[in-house]
Amino acid sequence: MSAEHPIVVIGAGIVGVSTAIWLKRAGREVTLVDRSAPGQGTSYGNAGVIANCSVVPVTTPGLIRKGPKLALDPNFPLFLRWSYMPKLLPWLVKYLGNANDADTRRIARGLTDIVGDGVEQHGALSGGTRAADWMAHSDYTFAYTDRAAFEADAYVWELRRDAGFVPELIEGPAVAEYEPNLGPDIGCLAVMKDHGFIRDPGGYVAALAEEFQALGGQWRQSNVHDFAYTGDKVTAIETSTGPIPCSEVVLATGVWSKPLMKRLGLTIPLETERGYHIVYKNARNAPKVPIMVASGKFVATPMAEGLRCAGVVEFGGLEAGPSKAPFALLRKQVKQAFPTLQATEEVEWQGHRPAPSDSLPLIGQVRNTGVYVGFGHHHIGLTGGPKTGRLIAQLMTGQRPNMDMTPYDPARFAR
Repeated sequence: MSAEHPIVVIGAGIVGVSTAIWLKRAGREVTLVDRSAPGQGTSYGNAGVIANCSVVPVTTPGLIRKGPKLALDPNFPLFLRWSYMPKLLPWLVKYLGNANDADTRRIARGLTDIVGDGVEQHGALSGGTRAADWMAHSDYTFAYTDRAAFEADAYVWELRRDAGFVPELIEGPAVAEYEPNLGPDIGCLAVMKDHGFIRDPGGYVAALAEEFQALGGQWRQSNVHDFAYTGDKVTAIETSTGPIPCSEVVLATGVWSKPLMKRLGLTIPLETERGYHIVYKNARNAPKVPIMVASGKFVATPMAEGLRCAGVVEFGGLEAGPSKAPFALLRKQVKQAFPTLQATEEVEWQGHRPAPSDSLPLIGQVRNTGVYVGFGHHHIGLTGGPKTGRLIAQLMTGQRPNMDMTPYDPARFAR
């Protein structure tokens, strides 16, 4: 590596900041670049759960049969801007092609290696820093109407058990003892122990970025639009504030990584899965731990500013603004699950989850260009971000990760 030029990490979300910290801890010179302040993109607006057990992709068997009906159901949290369908269709065909048992199990194994030790990885990253104050250890609880509804999810729970995650079931009057603020429609809880959550995801990533700078890392706010090469090796990134010379590059800009990957000769089947959340500020009668309400497919997480309820899937591209219907449905579901919830204010947010067609993140070097990537984490970005950053730092510093990196190889889309 050239002593004159740093490694440049593009993207100041959880993956980029984690990578930058681990590289600094390994003694490398690093410049972190983003168009916005650290932690203000998708890393800001997630449900905040460190979800070690989130090893099952959306594309489970039967989705192809059920998908059209769900998309047309106004009470199911799946929305589609139909004008976007022509652009979405090529990706959707590839995505649904994985909705079978063999591919689901393959993807689940790949996700397990990234998120299965998420709490430990967050602790290793943030321990001893100001960011650690934002991290809380807790249960992660799945709420069902009754035992039958839980058992209807048997396939998903089998995959979680295969990954080592077995729930504790709570039923009957014990449900109210565990969480008295749940509505009467909830009669069965599947409780996952030894999980955690971040009380302010944006503040957490911002604090990690401060730690990076305290270690001697450089921060630069700028738009990145291209790479410069000498031969086949990257030597600089081109930005809105001028070129930044570099020895190597890490690309960790979520769904916005796609156009830069095209500059590297790879067309990645990556779509934005538009996500929504509502923060009920200064919430009263809210749950004490993160709860996934199965009937509404949303997560309610107690955070520093109030209760954040996050969920909903919408396909409609990067350009369109938020839709009203997802917020309306989310409010309806929250009211049903937590009927006595009160708040001083409700704050809406809509952002973009990066969804590869095979539901696995891209982690590794693009050919021998000196460009490493870490994006495409779909629903597991916050949980898997610290480990992804650690893996990339290991690859860049000549260490051998103690796991098979083949499932995440960006070259899989060059075949």
